[in-house]
Amino acid sequence: MPEDASLDLKQFIRDIPDFPKPGIVFKDITPLLASPAAFRAVIRRMADHFRDRQIDAIVAAEARGFIFAAPLALELNASFVPVRKPGKLPFETHAFHYELEYGTDTLEMHIDGVASGQRVLVVDDLLATGGTVEACCRLLENTGAEVVGCCFLICLDFLQGEQRIKPHESFSLLHY
Repeated sequence: MPEDASLDLKQFIRDIPDFPKPGIVFKDITPLLASPAAFRAVIRRMADHFRDRQIDAIVAAEARGFIFAAPLALELNASFVPVRKPGKLPFETHAFHYELEYGTDTLEMHIDGVASGQRVLVVDDLLATGGTVEACCRLLENTGAEVVGCCFLICLDFLQGEQRIKPHESFSLLHY
C-alpha cells in the first residue's frame, strides 16, 4: 500500500466563510498545496483512477485547474492543454461560447491543442455547478476529441454539477 493511501486530504482543505461574498463558504486548497505529501497524494489518486484509460491529453480551464492538470499530465504521460478566456492564447484558437445565469462567456483552446480522435481528460480543482467544465467538454467535442472523463479534487454535491456534465464520467477525490 502506498504511503499516501491513508492520508486524509480533507484535513488540508480550509473553509473560508463569506468569501468571496456573504453566504459562500470557500474551499481553500492552499494548505493542501503547501504540503508536498498531500499534493503528491492528490496527483497519484487522480492518476490511479484514470491510469488504464489511455489518456492522450489533459485539459484544464484557467486557473486553479492548471495546478492539478499539469502534474497529472506528467504522471499519465499525456500532453497538457490550457483552456483560457479570449485573448489570452497567442496562436489561432477554437472558441466555445456558452450561457451563464446572467450573460455569456467564452473559452478558447489552441487549434493544435487537441486533435480529432484524441482521448481527453478534463481536470479542475472544484466542481460546483458544472458550467465551465460542460463548456470545456463541448469545446473538445467540437474538435472531434473524445472526453474520457472529468476529474476534480473537490465536488460540492449539493450544487449537482455532476448532473450537468453527464454523460461524461465525473470523478472527485473529496465530496462536500
